Amino acid sequence: MKVFSIYIKKQGGKILFYLLFSAVFFCLFFLYQIPLHAAVYAVFVGSAFGIAVLIFQFIKFRQKYVQLERAVSQKEFLPENLPKAEGGLEAEYEKLVERLYENIQNMENIYNEKELDMLEYYTLWVHQIKTPIASMYLKLQGEDSEFSREIGTDLMRIEQYVEMVLCYLRLDSSEKDYVFREYSLDSIIKQAVRRFAPQFIRKKIKLEYETTNAVILTDEKWLLFVLEQLLSNSLKYTKPGGCISLQWKPPQLLVVKDTGIGIAKEDLPRIFEKGYTGYNGREDKKASGIGLYLCKRICEKLGYGIWAESEIHKGTEMILDLKRKKLEIE
Repeated sequence: MKVFSIYIKKQGGKILFYLLFSAVFFCLFFLYQIPLHAAVYAVFVGSAFGIAVLIFQFIKFRQKYVQLERAVSQKEFLPENLPKAEGGLEAEYEKLVERLYENIQNMENIYNEKELDMLEYYTLWVHQIKTPIASMYLKLQGEDSEFSREIGTDLMRIEQYVEMVLCYLRLDSSEKDYVFREYSLDSIIKQAVRRFAPQFIRKKIKLEYETTNAVILTDEKWLLFVLEQLLSNSLKYTKPGGCISLQWKPPQLLVVKDTGIGIAKEDLPRIFEKGYTGYNGREDKKASGIGLYLCKRICEKLGYGIWAESEIHKGTEMILDLKRKKLEIE
């Protein structure tokens, strides 16, 4: 019905012209007192012929329309999937489409080359910057003062930001970067906790954690990154003397809970959006709004769910559903 209405609108001018011509035809017959049955017969024959032509053209129009719809619905557009041009005007349009397609392809190639160059440059930069960071860690090993501990904390923060950059660059890279094996969840949790141990001690924040004895199918590197981000956020927004707990709940939920400042109700639906910092981020001028976005994307890649529950001034629960769903395939 949709195709038919479009066709009728397209042929509206011709149909209107035919009706006007028939009306003039009748008027002339009437004015010259010619029997009207002759005019009726002539109009009937003309109408029958015209309807036959319209039906034939409609069949061709419908075939082209269906082919055009099919070409538009395809994910990858190719000019050869378009209906074959008929007539000079359509042929010119076809040439224009092909030229535009070539221009788009050239622009995409240039963009992909630039993006690849940028990716290679920043990946190299990230690996190079790790060398002086490791060197500074070594120089601080023999020191045990308030100043050295502050420097160590800042170094760890720099290292975390560097890893965040590397993660961001690799996030949409080949799926070969994801290696799934069975791992002890406790082993991954302990790695994350061990890294932030100095901050727990320095801020006098209590850690509550009981062994889960859980074995999960995951990519250790990426899950560790997610846990480190969640712990980092909890430490950032939990005041000295507070508490952070890691709880294992059935069926396969890992909850990172803190007694921090909490997240405003209006911010909760958007905390996983790229670049969104919310009220807490506006208070903390250093917030980038990238950490939780990366956590969400990584969880999608790993087939996990992640969400947050929070009350302002009471604390936040970041919940990881480690029961793997269907993996994201690109």
